[in-house]
Amino acid sequence: MPSLKDIRRRIGSVKKTQQITRAMRMVAAAKLRRAQEAIESARPYAERMRETLIEIAASQGGSAEHPLLAARESVRKVDVLVVTSDRGLCGAFNANVLKRAEAEIALRAAKAESLGLTLIGRKSNEFFGRRRASQVVKSFTGISGVDYSHAISIAEFVSQRFLAGDADEVVLVHSEFVSTMTQRPRVVRLLPLAPEYAADGAAGAVPFTVEPNAEALLKLLVPKALQVELFRALLESQAGEHAARMTAMESATRNTEDMISRLTLQYNRARQAAITKELVEIVSGAEAL
Repeated sequence: MPSLKDIRRRIGSVKKTQQITRAMRMVAAAKLRRAQEAIESARPYAERMRETLIEIAASQGGSAEHPLLAARESVRKVDVLVVTSDRGLCGAFNANVLKRAEAEIALRAAKAESLGLTLIGRKSNEFFGRRRASQVVKSFTGISGVDYSHAISIAEFVSQRFLAGDADEVVLVHSEFVSTMTQRPRVVRLLPLAPEYAADGAAGAVPFTVEPNAEALLKLLVPKALQVELFRALLESQAGEHAARMTAMESATRNTEDMISRLTLQYNRARQAAITKELVEIVSGAEAL
């Protein structure tokens, strides 16, 4: 049975842990508010960007040419981008993304001749670095605060591989922020950015005038759409990470409160037993005299 001193030491240790988890929960909640505002602002822009891309490309009846729009006849090489966080202590946030990524990799590997991994976040790098080190093409880490420049550098890398023929298809796996309590893995085909044309292949009318022409606009719009899609994925992952960490730290704080209550009860019982034992010894000694 632990001594009173051991129990007091353990209670103090748990209280210090509680201070840490409570502080981390407050920091995550503050960061979540900013991250949630950022992703809620970025979603309409990203969706409208994709809609505009589809409208302009479809207006040409599939005749508009851009190398990032061109779907390959046979998909032999596949690149998979996996977005996780750099830090842990966020519950099953990273584990869910990595599990979904493993399932997607297994599905693609069964059909493709070669598969490459582009890892965004230290957790994905650690996970696949132990399991699929030979397939890792590039790692991006240190993205603690998402900036548009991060999306630009990642977009340039994946587009260069696609244009060079090192990848026939690029798939993105990341966590989508649904609510504070819910973050779900999401799989998106990033490249080619082939829009859905009309079934008859006929050119459709667009609700605006394209100047100077569709080809010139697509030349600017397609790389921008790729960057925006990646930027949205990074913001989704960032918001989900903060939400998951806030929830995990709140649960940890409640667990420390329960542990302190149990240890306090154990301490009081041990102290009462010690006092009772001393009283019995005193009474027994008095009777012996």
